[in-house]
Amino acid sequence: MVDLKKSQSPDGELALALIEGMFFGYRDFVGIADERLAELGYGRAHHRVLHFVDRHPGLTVGELLGILKVTKQGVSRILKTLVDDGLIEVRAGEFDRREKRLQTTEAGHRLAREVVRIQSERIEAAIKAAGPGARETVFAFLTALVDDDDRNAVLRRIEGGR
Repeated sequence: MVDLKKSQSPDGELALALIEGMFFGYRDFVGIADERLAELGYGRAHHRVLHFVDRHPGLTVGELLGILKVTKQGVSRILKTLVDDGLIEVRAGEFDRREKRLQTTEAGHRLAREVVRIQSERIEAAIKAAGPGARETVFAFLTALVDDDDRNAVLRRIEGGR
């Protein structure tokens, strides 16, 4: 195991160890979802769209673009596939009929929840291995990684999805 206490040299060894830990942890965390989604012909971008639409029913396309920090071009093909496959529905806005509101279908919700369950098991095992207080510490750390000007909006979005 990497001794992070010894890695705090002025040349950034601690940062390098944490950066690599983030790369490898993220690789394996999303990899378990990627495997399940690949069985159905979907990729990581499909997962991200499905996840946020499921967590926030009624999300507009514009809000989705802001969450993912992608262009409309970058998400239109993915969204079209999920709509065509019956996992997401697009509805006109209640007050502005030009507005496109997104929500998962029952099949989309089931798939989104299945992937959440798979990833939650990985997170719970990691939190347990990290020891007491890890849940709060990890959440504070991940939140601190979010850009300062976006952090409050991200926290509201996370809290609003519960």
